[in-house]
Amino acid sequence: MKMGMRAWLLLAVSPFVAGLAGCGDFWEAPSGSTSFTLSSSPTSLTLSASSSGTSTITVTPSSSFTGTVALTCAVTSPSGASSPTTCGLSSSSLTFSSSTAQTSTLTATSGTTLGAYTLTVTGTSGSVSQTTSVCVEVGTGTCTTTASTSGNFYILNSSSIAGYSVKSGALSPISNSSFTLSSALAMAIAPSGSYLWVATGSGITPYQISSTGALTQGSAISAFNDPVVGALQVDPSGKWLLDASLAGNLYAFPITTSGAQDTSRSIQTMQLASASAVQPGGLAISPSGSTYPIIAVALGATYGTQIFPFASGNAAPIGSPYSKTLTPYGKSGVAATVAVAIDPSNGFLYVGETDAFPGSTTGDTGALRVYAINSNSVTEISYTTPYPSGGTTPHAILAASNGYVYVANWQGASSGIVTAFLLNASTPSLTLQSNTVATGDEPYSMAVDSTGDFVMVVNSQGSPYFNAFTFDTTNTGQLDASATGSTAAGPVAIVAVPK
Repeated sequence: MKMGMRAWLLLAVSPFVAGLAGCGDFWEAPSGSTSFTLSSSPTSLTLSASSSGTSTITVTPSSSFTGTVALTCAVTSPSGASSPTTCGLSSSSLTFSSSTAQTSTLTATSGTTLGAYTLTVTGTSGSVSQTTSVCVEVGTGTCTTTASTSGNFYILNSSSIAGYSVKSGALSPISNSSFTLSSALAMAIAPSGSYLWVATGSGITPYQISSTGALTQGSAISAFNDPVVGALQVDPSGKWLLDASLAGNLYAFPITTSGAQDTSRSIQTMQLASASAVQPGGLAISPSGSTYPIIAVALGATYGTQIFPFASGNAAPIGSPYSKTLTPYGKSGVAATVAVAIDPSNGFLYVGETDAFPGSTTGDTGALRVYAINSNSVTEISYTTPYPSGGTTPHAILAASNGYVYVANWQGASSGIVTAFLLNASTPSLTLQSNTVATGDEPYSMAVDSTGDFVMVVNSQGSPYFNAFTFDTTNTGQLDASATGSTAAGPVAIVAVPK
């Protein structure tokens, strides 16, 4: 395995990426609940006037959800449409008594007014509502228009932090957002998007984020003085800064919404199974509303992945660790866990490992493993071997609420790649998607921007250091190259301002 620079993966609390710019959210996080999710396939239709087409709407319940989901559809038409497109559903109510997904067929019937229409399907159960959208081109339209401007994001390397956005296919720096650092290690962003937390060899420092994306550096907090931070995260409530330390500890630092230490609460320290083994992409926290919220820590070889229950409302939020760690699939002492992620519905934990398939004839020795999260345990989904991740080192994993999972892999020979998998939650199983996209050398971290239109990747060895991708509007889940750019050398982490 090629060892790169230190990094970490900001996960699942970010909003999710839109598949149709201006035509509804493809990458949309559940709002306030993890009871069920909606998805549509295909996400775009092309019709002639006075014709019809269909899309399958899939409702996927969480493992604990039972009840009825009512489905409705609505049409957003071009201005002045005199004979607009209409929509209908084959089933307007679906009742669930198990975790098996169910479907309804959405039928779009076009009139004579040409243009692009957004068909939004809403699923409602009690106070919980989820949506998915299909874009319909009648004769002409803008379904294939891709986004040109991203939200703000920040890139860290060992000696600097800087803010950027993507504008018209180019990487654009944000004024007053660049700072010189010494021995930077990791960073995290508050769920509100108002603060960054940056760890260096001198401790952890907050940076206030203005409405323009400019940064104001605060003072390092002496009580948060960990000179060997391995990975950093802010929990979804914004109350705790979690630090997986190379000293062999997992810290929960109490913080305020104004980017300060909350002195009314105590710092919690939990011992990890292994010291000096925390991986750069190795800290993941369950999203808000999860049935069984956890923290997962990737600990390299031997110990693999360690899991702790987590309750943000408790004075000591980290519970005693699960009795067993998840050992890597490959040869003991050689195979290593390098990345973890939790999907936004909290149904599954994803684990990236190296050297799982030493006899691979393609050189794709990395693996992606998938676990269902239960109370005080996790269960690997049923298969005889892990899924090949598409490269040798799966440094970063990004999981979407609609079931797509993206893995950034180092491939060796100065190259990197992002592979995509589609999750079938009812089986459960993963299907490797045929489309892949190339990155620079050794991709290390991924993030989704606030518009939901861009997935960004930083590459620790460059050529280029930065890649941005948008979502293909014809092939659901497929990434299309959007922009590349030069940053300071050796970027190790990227975070985006949340939606």
